[in-house]
Amino acid sequence: MTQSDKFARLSDLAEQGDNLKAIRHHLHAHPELSFEEEKTAAFVAEKLEAWGYEVTRNVGGHGVVGRLQHGNGKRSLAIRADMDALPIHEDTGLPYASQFAGKMHACGHDGHTTMLLGAAEYLGRTKNFNGTVNLVFQPAEEAGQVSGAQAMIADGLFERFPCDAIFGLHNHPGAPEGSFLMRSGPLMASSDTVIIKVVGKGGHASRPHLTVDPVMAASSLVMALQTVVARNIDPTETAVITVGSIHGGEASNVIPQDVTLALSVRSFSPAVRDRLEHRIRELATGHVTAYGATAEIDYQRGYPVVVNAEKETVFATEVVNELVGEANVSVCPLIPGSEDFAYFLEHKPGCFLRLGNGVNSAILHNPKYDFADENLTVGAALWARIAERYLAAD
Repeated sequence: MTQSDKFARLSDLAEQGDNLKAIRHHLHAHPELSFEEEKTAAFVAEKLEAWGYEVTRNVGGHGVVGRLQHGNGKRSLAIRADMDALPIHEDTGLPYASQFAGKMHACGHDGHTTMLLGAAEYLGRTKNFNGTVNLVFQPAEEAGQVSGAQAMIADGLFERFPCDAIFGLHNHPGAPEGSFLMRSGPLMASSDTVIIKVVGKGGHASRPHLTVDPVMAASSLVMALQTVVARNIDPTETAVITVGSIHGGEASNVIPQDVTLALSVRSFSPAVRDRLEHRIRELATGHVTAYGATAEIDYQRGYPVVVNAEKETVFATEVVNELVGEANVSVCPLIPGSEDFAYFLEHKPGCFLRLGNGVNSAILHNPKYDFADENLTVGAALWARIAERYLAAD
């Protein structure tokens, strides 16, 4: 028997295809938002219990962990899938479209959950490993500031379910179904939100000399902020500052008292992240002061950088090469989006993969997005093979 034949192959999961599709369509039709995943969690837990897993519910909210130990191996690993949906009104017209207005699986978490359930069934049936598998079904990935990953960690995830490494993935619209994108080191950006309130002195539009115009100061600040990346960050580094919102005033003949800017700030290294915060604070304060205004700054640090460990990424790349062939594996570009799997990687070495969702797939968080069913057996086989290879008997 060759190395390739010892562990789960695509053909081994093929017979699960219809069942996995039915599971995914059920989850897609019944989306639940962050912190509301009660029925999804119960559905997952019941499946795992039926397949012989030791199941722990309500980990960090609606989180579910399925634990399966086999043999006398001392090694353990964790594999994570996210479960929550988004507050988006679906516009796909699919027969299994969301049954709840304003709620939709527009990021593919229904597919992520289904793939890990497929691996769970296979591993529970075949038990071709020696050690402990922890399957982590996480709530509230889309939550932002206080996410499901943080909540599960705070609830003792790694103390209650020890693991030597952790793996996860996200689908990737624009790449062919069944293909993988891999990258060691920084992969996805940190994401910070900054609220800057520019406070001036309001008054009548016909007498601007008697006011301190915060609209003028804030408008100038929007342009000045674009110099931070251009002139304060090493050109070989990557960073983004986007002013996504500006609000001030209600009437054309009134100079308002204040204007509020909302910024999204992205970077791929802790040092650059710190530099961005320092310069944004410094520039915002100094710039509006020159107009006679003041700046009130609320700097909110969000998800950190997703940093893949080299050893685990090399291992995962070997597995996907064996599973789908090297021609279907490529280097992933840096992704300026963010992902709370980063918190797990701050505690344990691991790898976050990207799985192609189709060249013509709608983008993530779009009302017409749908997860590619062709990926269900691919993802299930991946997780089964990752577990078998990582926990292979000597």
